[in-house]
Parts: sequence; C-alpha cells; structure tokens
Amino acid sequence: MLSRAPVQEQDTWGTLSATWGTLSATWGTLSALDRIDRQVYNSAVEYWHTPMSIPPENNRDLVILEQIEDDPDATQASLASRLGVAVGTVNWHLKRLVDKGYVKVRRVERRKLRYIITPEGLALRARLTVDFIQTQFRLYREVRQQAVRALEQVREQGHSSIRMQGEGDLADVCRLTCLEQNIAIVEDGNAPIISVKEYKIRVLWEDPSE
Repeated sequence: MLSRAPVQEQDTWGTLSATWGTLSATWGTLSALDRIDRQVYNSAVEYWHTPMSIPPENNRDLVILEQIEDDPDATQASLASRLGVAVGTVNWHLKRLVDKGYVKVRRVERRKLRYIITPEGLALRARLTVDFIQTQFRLYREVRQQAVRALEQVREQGHSSIRMQGEGDLADVCRLTCLEQNIAIVEDGNAPIISVKEYKIRVLWEDPSE
C-alpha cells in the first residue's frame, strides 16, 4: 500500500509548484521587455533610494540560496566572495536560514560542511526571485518614464531626433523608448543629446565636449 506524504509537506510542495508557475510566466515577460542585469538593478535602487528596493538581507538570502542549490559544497568563504561581504556576514545569514528551517547543514568531513536547501527553502527562493523580478519591472518602468519625459522635452522644442550619450542597460531602455516614440537616433551635431549618466536621464541642448 502506498504511503501518503504528510499534509504539511503536500501543502509546501503545492505552494512551491504554484510559485514556480508564476515565476516562469514572469521570466517570459521580462525577457520580452529586455533585461536589466542584477548589477545595474542593485546600483540603481541604491541611487534612487526608492521604496521599490528589496531589503539587502533578502538579496543576500537569495544569492546564498541560489549558490547552495547550484553547489551544495559551497563554503562560507566562496559565498562571501560572491556577495562581496565578510565571512562573518555570511555566517550570520546561514545561521538564520538554518534556524528558520530553510537550510540544513551536514558534516561530510571533519572540517567540511554541506548545505542543503529544504522544501521550505526552495519555496523561499522562489518567492525572493519573484520579488526581485517584480522590482526589476518597477525599475524598468521608472527608467522608461524618465526617458519619456526627456523625449517630451525634445518634442516641445520641435525636434524629432536625438543623439544618445551613454552605454549599458539603461541606455538600451532609452533606445527602446525612442523607437516607441518615433524619435530617431542620429549622429547629427545639431540634434539634442539624451544623456544617461549615474542612472539619471537628462536632455542636453549643447554638447558639453564642444
């Protein structure tokens, strides 16, 4: 006779499955919008100081859970290097994750530990990933709104083209917005400049290098 999994375990896996379904759909939409990578995201929310930012401890928990899932033999030193923090900080996060039942620790050698994510830990990782992606959506909208406002200034002055100054993911969002707004990107020295610098978008009517 087949034994049934405990109700609590069934509920945990059911929640996990539903969360991953939402996550997969969100990832698909995010790819269509163009990707804003993790480094740009972290720097931008720190610059804007907006309520959209995820608490730093959640970001670290997510990275730790991702790394443990990919490599159960990851050490506290390697995790600290990945996060750019002290080993003591990683130790604090791991202890908290263990105490809450998200991670288990097994000793495989005298001085070697192995970290294992529990079903509850997998569910937490999924929730944190969804939170991260939703925050990127809000960041994308904020960048796009800045770009739209800048292009409105350009139109008000009678221009239908701009020069782009800046590189990276935020500049790519500006380029996409130009396509949406039917604003041409040219090399013409008379066109105003859309400048992307330090995660801010500005209109420059004269080239500062000239």
